[in-house]
Amino acid sequence: QVQLVESGGGSVQAGGSLRLSCAASGYTSSSFCMGWFRQAPGKERERVATIYTGNGNTYYPDSVKGRFTISQDNAENTVYLQMNSLKPEDTAMYYCAARLRGGLCRTASEYNYWGQGTQVTVSS
Repeated sequence: QVQLVESGGGSVQAGGSLRLSCAASGYTSSSFCMGWFRQAPGKERERVATIYTGNGNTYYPDSVKGRFTISQDNAENTVYLQMNSLKPEDTAMYYCAARLRGGLCRTASEYNYWGQGTQVTVSS
């Protein structure tokens, strides 16, 4: 059974940093892509980073580009999200997700497995 477990969330002041981790288990083969999404109350789930695990290519939307970095440790089956220069508008529940087979990995509906989420709160 595939499991994704996030950790590393918390409360931080604006301008601060957090590092989220997503530990994956239960795969019989590597995932195709891993993504981080976030969802604030009353808002849609938003993709904030994707990494294509085969070639290491990454994607970020403009809202986080230059501040967030997604990376992977294949030996540990863990994906990270380094978040710097955090802003109050980054406050949300952050979710890790995995897609096992090929695809665009753009929308939440494309991902097969999800973690339980970790809360990030940024105060001004």
